[in-house]
This record gives sequence, structure tokens and C-alpha cells, in this order.
Amino acid sequence: MNKTPELIIFDWDGTVVDSTQTIVAAIQQACQDLGLAVPNSEAASYVIGLGLHDALNHIAPGLDADKKAALGERFRHHYLMRDQYLRPFPGMMELFLWLKDAALPLAVATGKSRKGLDRAMETTQTAHFFKTSRCADETDPKPAPTMVHEICAELEIAPDRALVVGDTTHDIFMAKSAGATALAVTYGAHDLVQLKTAEPFHFVNTVSELHTWMKKWITQ
Repeated sequence: MNKTPELIIFDWDGTVVDSTQTIVAAIQQACQDLGLAVPNSEAASYVIGLGLHDALNHIAPGLDADKKAALGERFRHHYLMRDQYLRPFPGMMELFLWLKDAALPLAVATGKSRKGLDRAMETTQTAHFFKTSRCADETDPKPAPTMVHEICAELEIAPDRALVVGDTTHDIFMAKSAGATALAVTYGAHDLVQLKTAEPFHFVNTVSELHTWMKKWITQ
């Protein structure tokens, strides 16, 4: 990245909040409830970040509308039993506080629904850190570039001055197709091998590394 970013757009699940295993378990239990083939952890984690419709189509292709609706309901049932206990990764709140002091605007682009993100921000008490956000039920879901374009347009910042931070290839492809810079974190849903296929600008392995990297680029 040759210029200091003017905006940082965070993915939510697996990037800000330690929710990967909770989502994987909810997907697996939902499939089990309906007698469907239960995906392994790698297959279930692959769809994290996509909108729910696209995620379910990938996990259980060919379902009729009623069966797909039932699968979505069972997923939400199992996820909602646990989501109130989900918290940001250690060090993430300190990073947000530092970014706030640096007067750098923050946003969220997520595969969650608006209702789900609002609930998560209330539970984690993080809403005040973000200028705006986009959710998968409001616009085109990842990996389409629309979330980034809409956020940048709202905040009047060019996409090429935005940094997108995410833990999946869906985040990276979204950022790159929008003309933004993509930073991959390897501690979430997709591992380093998967993330390399999307060719992000840089990788970090921990929130501490993310904080150090941002300090370098924002204060240069």
C-alpha cells in the first residue's frame, strides 16, 4: 500500500469477533437436524462471510424453497443460542481505541443480516467505533464489490484509499474488485493456503500483528 489509508473497512465474523467455530457448529447442527449430509469443518467454514442464502446454497445445493427455509431457521436457532457469548478477539478493542484516537474512520462490511450485526454490536458495545456499515441483506453480498463501493460513496472516500481487513477469500475478492487494498488475517475462517489464492496485499497472523502493521502504515 503506497498511501496511508483514509478508511478501514472490517469484516465482522472471524475478523473482529471470535465466532468461526460457533458458526461452523450451527451449520453442522442445522444439517443434522434435517437429515442432510453434515459438512466437515473446512467446508462449513468456507461459507462464512457469504450471505445466508449463498452460504446455504453452497452447503446444501438443490434444496427446494421449504427445505432451504427450514435449514436457515435451524441455523439461526443454533447460532442464536450462543451469539450473546461471542466477543471480539483479544486486543481488538485496544486496536479500535487506537484507531479512534488516530481519527481514522472505520466501517463494517459483513455477511450478517442488519438485525444480526446490530445485535452483535450492542452485545460487544462496539457500535460507536464505526461510521457506517453494510450487511448482506441490504445490498449485494460478498464477494461482489457493492458493499465497499456504497460505504466509500457514503463517506466520500475513494475506494483506492480504503483498506479492507478480512479473514476469508470472499473479503479479499470483494476488496480487490472494488479497487480497495485487501489485508488478510489468518486467525479466522480461512487458512493461509486458502487466503493466498486470493492474493491479498498482506497477511497478518494475530490481532497484535494487525495493530503493529496498522501503526506502521498509518503513522508513516
